[in-house]
Amino acid sequence: MKKLLLIVTLVIGISAFAQNEIKITPKKSIAKKGYSLRLKSVFDDSRCLEGVTCIWAGEVSVLIEVYKDKKFVEEQKLTFNSKNREENLHWFSKYFSKKMQTVEVLPYPKQGKIIKFKKQYLSLIFAN
Repeated sequence: MKKLLLIVTLVIGISAFAQNEIKITPKKSIAKKGYSLRLKSVFDDSRCLEGVTCIWAGEVSVLIEVYKDKKFVEEQKLTFNSKNREENLHWFSKYFSKKMQTVEVLPYPKQGKIIKFKKQYLSLIFAN
């Protein structure tokens, strides 16, 4: 009984601190009401590969389509690097009411592996 109580307490504690995440993918799932974002392309990916030592962390650019109530609003090119993190968070905050913590392009590139576009996505993590 004590073990069960401990497990339940741990699960509740972990879920209370879990972060909310939204994935923006290349799939065309546009909401009938409100804003929807779709990843149109990923390009200029010069991020340092996992398993490789680099002098520069690199950057990656994406093209995002924005829709409101199923109607096209804008197309935006964003570049993700160490210098423009706040600028990117500010752009996404126009479309989400929650405070955003991080935006990443995933999966991260690995040496010797090619990532297909349909497997790539933007991960938006919100603060609790």
